[in-house]
Amino acid sequence: MALRPPSGRMRIPEEPYKINERITAKEVRLVGENIEPGIVDINTARAMAKAQGLDLVEIAPTAVPPVCKVVDYSKFKYEQKKKQKEIKAKAQKVVIKEIRFGPNTDDHDFDFKLKHATNFLKEGSKVKAYVHFVGRTIVFKERGVNLLKKFSEALADYGKLEMEPKLEGKRMTIILAPAPAKGAK
Repeated sequence: MALRPPSGRMRIPEEPYKINERITAKEVRLVGENIEPGIVDINTARAMAKAQGLDLVEIAPTAVPPVCKVVDYSKFKYEQKKKQKEIKAKAQKVVIKEIRFGPNTDDHDFDFKLKHATNFLKEGSKVKAYVHFVGRTIVFKERGVNLLKKFSEALADYGKLEMEPKLEGKRMTIILAPAPAKGAK
């Protein structure tokens, strides 16, 4: 998508790599297929790329001298986009499941929510458990702390405590992260 600057004319997005005549270095480290790797003069490098019908692409501009590759630029850009997509797909997305308690939560409700939290941690999600204080129940802060500590101790085999009980407004919160799988480092 091209952006429209205040002047009203369309602006072409800038290329992420310098190619061919845009490379300003005097010497470059040359790499690529059918190329003898080494440091060569920029004009020689351009001539070698042109002789093969390919482009000279600066892939490491901060190196001394800059690293340039002899490659078909459109194919190179396509492969770079493909790599970025793969990296993005492999990145783990953190899912946080919330479990709500009241300061007067009964044992049966506690066990029911504990079972759900166990399943969430087994599937790899983080669990944010909180005690919500309504009205005057805020005076029972110690009940909230005890309830959350009991909850985290019961889940010690499945997850580790990431955040100690913390009171924010009318909520006292803890966060549990899934424990690493057995045998994994």
